[in-house]
Amino acid sequence: MIIGLTGGIGSGKTAAANRFAAAHGIHVVDADQKSRVVVEPGRPALTHIVDRFGEAILLKDGSLNRSALREKVFAAPQERQWLEELLHPLIRDEIISDLQSANSPYALLVSPLLVESGQNNLTSRVIVVDVPEAMQLARTVERDAVPEAQVRAIMQAQAQREERMRHAHDVLTNDGDLAALHAQVDALHKRYLELLERPQ
Repeated sequence: MIIGLTGGIGSGKTAAANRFAAAHGIHVVDADQKSRVVVEPGRPALTHIVDRFGEAILLKDGSLNRSALREKVFAAPQERQWLEELLHPLIRDEIISDLQSANSPYALLVSPLLVESGQNNLTSRVIVVDVPEAMQLARTVERDAVPEAQVRAIMQAQAQREERMRHAHDVLTNDGDLAALHAQVDALHKRYLELLERPQ
């Protein structure tokens, strides 16, 4: 069983995924990490990005300057679309190969764009980490030290809260402390083990 875990920026996806992995030994595949792998130096995707945006999109060591790229693509919807069309199939391939290596009772696919990218088609259930938008905004501005306007642009590009909730089988409400989030994760884990024990 593959379970998708999604939520907007700053919702606490990583904290939830870390609990599944650390407390319950669940194999976690992080789509954000895969999105970094496909643009590493020497990978074809990085060459395409440089061809499109120029050498200025690279850091001194030849790796991708992700914040410079983010500024460009979130300012121009057609550039974001071009980038997604290039990267999504590559990321999907990386995700599938990692999921196939899982040997825990179920695997977790963590992705901020689970719904938008169609990655939810790889999953049999979807967990949404839900948090009020004001809290999401404040957490992200503080964590990433970025302007509020940039966070708002990223939030606009992600599925709206209602759209995510429409796809949810399970919801983790993350408006309290870490202990409250962990308790919800532990309860879900128990439930998933019970589901797996049921005859198909």
